Amino acid sequence: MKKRALVICPGRGTYNAAELGYLQRHYAGRSNVTETVDAVRVAKGQVPVSQLDSAAKYAPSLHMTGDNASPLIYACAMADFAAIDRDRFDIVAVTGNSMGWYLALACAGILNLEAGARLVNNMGGLMHQHGAGGQIVWPIVDDDWHVQEHKILFIRNLLDEAKTISEIKIYVSIRLGGMIVFAADEPGLKWLMERLPKDDRFPLRLMHHAAFHSPLLNHIVPIARAENPASDFGRGHIPAIDGQGRIWSPGAFSRDAIYEYTFGAQLTDSYDFTRAVQVASAEFAPDTIIILGPGTTLGAPAIQALIAAGWRGLSSKADFQARQQNAPILVSMGMADQRAWAERNGAYE
Repeated sequence: MKKRALVICPGRGTYNAAELGYLQRHYAGRSNVTETVDAVRVAKGQVPVSQLDSAAKYAPSLHMTGDNASPLIYACAMADFAAIDRDRFDIVAVTGNSMGWYLALACAGILNLEAGARLVNNMGGLMHQHGAGGQIVWPIVDDDWHVQEHKILFIRNLLDEAKTISEIKIYVSIRLGGMIVFAADEPGLKWLMERLPKDDRFPLRLMHHAAFHSPLLNHIVPIARAENPASDFGRGHIPAIDGQGRIWSPGAFSRDAIYEYTFGAQLTDSYDFTRAVQVASAEFAPDTIIILGPGTTLGAPAIQALIAAGWRGLSSKADFQARQQNAPILVSMGMADQRAWAERNGAYE
């Protein structure tokens, strides 16, 4: 009997030094996905993703910028999606984090593979050229992944205070399970780094990231619409859950509505990954959560979102770890020891 699977698509920060060579390791000579993305890049005079992926050394100034990181992540994730064993898994819904919405559109069949590659490549380039501000990450959970209410209150008060200071602009960019991602202009980023409580890792400013999902990107909307035609969007064949927790079921939405969201609120409003995962798990009752590669950073936020919702009685980090040993509920294809749980056996087509 097939397992019901929710597929989660990764965002921009998931192709790092450890992921260099991801396509080469898993799909060398076997993936039409890479060929399709390369063709889109070559047509625009850009370096193919296969060449970026096969570089001898990881270079942050090359691999982390939006114009290169975005199509690299798309190629890795879509190759992983195609490699999922459909004889063992029934993919009942797809969602993603931030840029992962574009990938979810392609996984859902709302965009075809080439149209998805063009969209991701266009948006990566736009953000690289015209992006403003940046992002800072700060955790809101304890060591056992329970949300700490005093931190939520602190954030509310912090945002209220920021509104009274005309020199800074600060917003909640992403609700990411056990973390809040802030978007801010440069003065706001400096203010946040001074005001947020510190530990050995946080607050963490994300390098080469603009102030995604905030009004600071209002100017991107008309440019994005000019570069990405509505005609690329279709009816889809798998339900997709967006960054507001809304379900786009196959054939049950208008092309204008999903286009308006993708190149509107998705760019300028908060992206609630937590809600997206909670809605998907409640409405589609998956047995397994499959997170596409590259990278391994979305596993914790996804489980933290499920813990907060009490999904199937899931109550803590320790509870998740115990269940994961007995019958895995999370498969991260970016982890070498887990991807075999989801992949088809035999040759990849």
